[in-house]
Order: sequence, then structure tokens, then C-alpha cells
Amino acid sequence: MDDKKAKVGSKNAEFKDVGPAGTMNGMNRTGRMRNSNKNGVNGAAGKRVSKRDGNHFRGCMVGGAIGDALGMPVEFLRADAIIRKYGPGGIRDLEVSPSGKALITDDTQMTLFTAEGILRANNRALSRGICHFPSIVHGAYLRWLMTQGYPKFEDKWWTYNGWLLSVPELHFRRGPGNTCLSALSSGELGTISSPINNSKGCGGVMRAAPAGLFYPPEAAFMMASEFAAITHGHPSGYLSAGALAYMIAAIIEGQDLRRAAKGAIAELGKHDGHEECVECLQKALDFSRTKQTDLEAIRQIGEGWVGEEALGIAVYCALKHPDDFVGAVVAAVNHDGDSDSTGAITGNILGAYLGLSRIPPAWVDVIELRDVLIQVADDLLVGYRDDEEWGKKYPGC
Repeated sequence: MDDKKAKVGSKNAEFKDVGPAGTMNGMNRTGRMRNSNKNGVNGAAGKRVSKRDGNHFRGCMVGGAIGDALGMPVEFLRADAIIRKYGPGGIRDLEVSPSGKALITDDTQMTLFTAEGILRANNRALSRGICHFPSIVHGAYLRWLMTQGYPKFEDKWWTYNGWLLSVPELHFRRGPGNTCLSALSSGELGTISSPINNSKGCGGVMRAAPAGLFYPPEAAFMMASEFAAITHGHPSGYLSAGALAYMIAAIIEGQDLRRAAKGAIAELGKHDGHEECVECLQKALDFSRTKQTDLEAIRQIGEGWVGEEALGIAVYCALKHPDDFVGAVVAAVNHDGDSDSTGAITGNILGAYLGLSRIPPAWVDVIELRDVLIQVADDLLVGYRDDEEWGKKYPGC
């Protein structure tokens, strides 16, 4: 490995450097990295409008769940089979279950547990003065694993608490990925420096959006990459997560979609094994300016089963339909591949960009776990509260 390339995160480096006041070096009291680009202002580009508000945080979390639910019924269908079943336009509306809800999958489940892990790690860093963030997020994934019917790790008894475990709707198996299940059931903590496997499946990127909401771009890239490496050891499996989080963080700062994507490419170039992710993102940028159909463009990017393709498809759909949440997520699910994951990632990106107010209310009303998603989005925006209620909700372990 080229030592001149930057390496994202390691247990002995970035994550445990905590100052004496209980704030991580470079972080403010909420636990977020300090950013010199305040209020979205960049000297060259002029003033940007920050999206650090409830509307856009909620849009990211709820939008991802809606894209996930839209793609779930067609995840394993080829495009021609989708058209035969739903007509020339493919699937265009949420399918509502007998419960009256449009059901989410493991993508949204794990996104929620990622957010919970980030908030619990932040609580620990600020209240105890030291924290290895990936270890706490790993604990969140072990709680998710328990909701999938796996037994607790008795030597990690302290991690099985917090409010998400009390949400009944999270205790359903919704097509969990084999890589996530096998990596987590091993009990081992995968890292970039010590990969747990060589998987580049999209199970890492599909859950990375909360890191983009919580951290500024460069820190979001670093954290999301390390969180994805817990279960996915191939560079395209974790760098795709870093790139998505970077994009969402840049969007929240006020950057437009194309600038955010180019920034993610530039950040990827600093890290070993970036080539596949960069190639797919560049295709997304290029194809979004052409007149070819969405399906034609998506087929040239891939099917989305692996991280770099899922990211590329989602970014293409967001760039092609930047002001049309419905058009973007419909394009993102009507193809030959992993429709729920590409739909979820597209929903995360455009939800952050457009905000909850630009997502059809009829979809918001029926999405499963709507209130939980909104609560988690609001908590990510708050970041930290020094009170007993917050400590019970997001204990630092």
C-alpha cells in the first residue's frame, strides 16, 4: 500500500483524540467538527444557503426510507419484469401493506442504528472525555443484529440498551444482507487497516447517510468509511460510504449536487483503492448531462449490488432529477439491480437537498417508522444535550 496515500481512520489515531474539556480536538461542544466554512460561505463561490435545519435533516432520513420502500417490491426483478408487472413506467408509487404502511427494509433499519451509534458515541466523547467512535457504532450494529433474531453477545451485555431496541417495528427481518449478518455475528470489529472480509457489497454505503448529517464533509468521509469497514473490507465497500456521507455533508453546508459530487471525487482521490468509486461517480456526472433514458444510463453504471455502483446510480438519479424527488427515486428503483438500496441512497441525497417539504405528503404519511425517523433526524440536528433524558436515550456505551 502506498504510504503517501491518506488512510481513513484507525483505532490508534483519529477517533480517540479528546481534549481535556471533554470535546474531541477540532470539535465543538455538540461533538461536531469545527468548520471554518461557517454558514455555507465560500470566498470563491459567495454565500451559500445552509440546510442545517429540521426540514433537510428530516428530508434525508425520511426520503431514504421512502426510496427504500419504493424499491423493496422490485429488488429482485429485472427491468423488463418490472415493466410487465407495473406497466411502461414501472413502479411509481409506494405499495402499502395490510398494516397501512409502506414497509422499509434492512437499509433503513441499519441507517437508524448508524445514527443511534453516532449519537451514543458523541455522548460518550463529551461526557467521559474519550471514545473510539467505530466501536460504539459497532455496538449499535450488534443491537440491530439482535433484532434480526441473533443471540446477544454475553461479553457485550452493556451494549443492549437504548430506545431503538424498544421499537417493535424494528424487530422484523427485512432481507438483511449476508455480509452484514456474517461480519457482525463473528463478533469481530472490522477496520480499514484490518479488514474483516473482502466484500464490496452495498451494505456499507446504504446506511451511511447519518454521518453526512452529523459531520462536515471531510470528517463525514472519514467516519462513514470506518463505519462501513466494520462489515465491508474492500475499498469500494467502505469508500463508497465515505463518498455518500461527504456529499450529504456538503449539501447540508449549502453546496449544489454537482459541486458536492465533484468534491466527493476529489476526496476519494486521497485514499487507496478509490478508482472504482471515482469511475462510477464520473459516469453519474457525465450521463446526467446526456439525453439517454434513465435505464440506459443506469445500465452503463451497473446494477447496484456493490457499493460503487449503488452510489453511482443514486448520484446519477439525483443529478438527472435535481428538483423532482419523485422522478429521482422512481428512476432509481426501475432497473435490473438492487432497487431498494439505490432508491434509499437517492432518497437520502435528494431528501437532504430538497427537504421534507418537497417530498409528497401522501408518501410521508404512510412510510413505516415515520415518527422514529423524524425523531432520529431531529436528534442528529441537536447533536447532544447534557441532561438525564438524553443520557438514557443515547447512553455512552
